[in-house]
Amino acid sequence: MDLFHAFTILIVLSALFGYINEKFLKLPIAIGLMLIALAMSLAIVVLGNIFPGTLDEPVAMVRSINFSKVLMEIMLSFLLFAGALHVDVKTLAKERNPVMIFATLGVLASTFMIGGAMYGVFMLMGLPTDFIYCLLFGALISPTDPIAVLSILKETTIPKRLEVKIAGESLFNDGVAVVIFLSIYAIAEKGIAEVSVGEIGLLFLEETGGGILLGFALGYVGFKLLKTIDAYVVEVLITLAMVMGGYALASYLHFSGPLAVVIAGLIMSDKGRNEAMSDTTREYVDKFWEMLDEVFNSVLFVLIGLEVLAINFQLNFFWAGLVAIFVVLLSRLISVGIPISLMRLRRDFIPNTIFILTWGGLRGGISVALALSLTGAMPRDLIVSVTYIVVVFSIVFQGLSIGALVKRMNLNSPEEIS
Repeated sequence: MDLFHAFTILIVLSALFGYINEKFLKLPIAIGLMLIALAMSLAIVVLGNIFPGTLDEPVAMVRSINFSKVLMEIMLSFLLFAGALHVDVKTLAKERNPVMIFATLGVLASTFMIGGAMYGVFMLMGLPTDFIYCLLFGALISPTDPIAVLSILKETTIPKRLEVKIAGESLFNDGVAVVIFLSIYAIAEKGIAEVSVGEIGLLFLEETGGGILLGFALGYVGFKLLKTIDAYVVEVLITLAMVMGGYALASYLHFSGPLAVVIAGLIMSDKGRNEAMSDTTREYVDKFWEMLDEVFNSVLFVLIGLEVLAINFQLNFFWAGLVAIFVVLLSRLISVGIPISLMRLRRDFIPNTIFILTWGGLRGGISVALALSLTGAMPRDLIVSVTYIVVVFSIVFQGLSIGALVKRMNLNSPEEIS
């Protein structure tokens, strides 16, 4: 099935599931869409077992969609830019130290903690897996997903400082995690003897440094162009060109596209919105990107729910996935808990920050996309299955409960708390 027809079906399903959720379930839109899609997928599996061959076409349709390509090369740039466009940059600047530590050292530490723990888990469960592939799983599951996080944050009122920490980290750590993932992937594919430390360091510097510099360049050029005109249609087109052209250029230059569009989006959020846009332009830019964000989010979460049809589950994979949930949460607790405990010696944090950051660090489509990018020569089915279980638990159980936890901890006031 070609991409147009696949996307058409996804839009139709998103509209249908969105109506069902709004009319009957009344869950947060992202969670509702994913649960309905997941329920439909499981029903297809059950009916397919009862009546073999009757539902092969919908299964083949889902499997024909390259989830990794659709998300990483098409949808991700729009979603990241839309998320960055609505971040409070001034508050983010005040929280830059913890955000950068969580998004870099935190992701790296989590990668090795999860990789080491799952190496032992897989061995104990009769699923012996090379350590390098366990590290690959650690790299792809460590980043908090900005799409899932920002979608859930819209439904929860928490102090601005804490919200910016969660949102800011999620926007940056996926770019860092992708670079870590690519580095480990290169080692896994070529062999550790064929990849030097210098090559890994150069890859990291090229991807992250190049992505950040390109993001600043895109933001600066976009800001200058917007400042010289007052025509909202053209200005919306300029922001769209920044995202699509910038992401394509980053891919061509082997820079980090996610980091580039996040930096460009933050510049537009601050200088672009305040100094280069009229009130009319600002309103149209906000509505355009908000609408694009909602549509792509809906399609993405429907696709996550349907993706169960493309996964080759086994019973022992399921049990390994349940154990992985606890491993991922514990690693998250340690990777944010230790830095915050050390930083508390010099700065204040909102009460229960460690717990909220741990439970609010949702995993999402980016982890699934990276897992699906693995080759058949790697333990792909195992890693994809375990990743999917962790992601579904994260979005459904953590996503549905984070608002109640915030209220229970008396953090539901938007006012600043020192």
